[in-house]
Amino acid sequence: MKIELIKSQNIALTKLEINKGQIEGLPKNPRLIKDSKFEKLKKSIEDNPEMLGMREVLVYPQGSKFVIIGGNMRFQACKDLGFTEVPCKVLEKDTTAEQLRAITIKDNVGFGEHDWELLANEWDSVELENWAIEVPNFIDNLTNNEDYEGLDQLSKLDKFMNSELKRMFLVYENETFEKVVKWFEAKQLKYNLEDNSQIILKIMELENI
Repeated sequence: MKIELIKSQNIALTKLEINKGQIEGLPKNPRLIKDSKFEKLKKSIEDNPEMLGMREVLVYPQGSKFVIIGGNMRFQACKDLGFTEVPCKVLEKDTTAEQLRAITIKDNVGFGEHDWELLANEWDSVELENWAIEVPNFIDNLTNNEDYEGLDQLSKLDKFMNSELKRMFLVYENETFEKVVKWFEAKQLKYNLEDNSQIILKIMELENI
């Protein structure tokens, strides 16, 4: 399959418009950004402005303006930083509303996931924090004690990954939870085990894990 490349071009910010639903068949931009994350985005652009040319703003021509399909937050950040233009890729005028909807969402979908242990052990936590890497909420549950008090999310992750003993939580709805508790109790009696942690290890042993 031959892929047609779209050439990049710098476009003045005054000619760009946020997607507010002005294109028929395309709902307004669904992306939001919190103040703290927005400030980190601005700092990221300040530190590495060359990346704007590696991931251009995607725009669609409408009259004398261009509607932003992908990169609304980057546009806002550049505007705040005093940029007068940004690198863009202009989509063809015959791009359908269905295609525009797909691009709008897919431009912000992350299909991969982070290896949190590798990040904690081999990457600098301060840099990761500055680059707006967001540690998942589970780390708060796993580190909810005084040993982690005063630490930021990435420092908590680093400390947790390098600790000798680790905790895990299982979350179920009420009805399922009762069944799971009874299952654990039955297994504990059957194999004469001291606690639930040993049950997991026993099951792994039986499964040859």
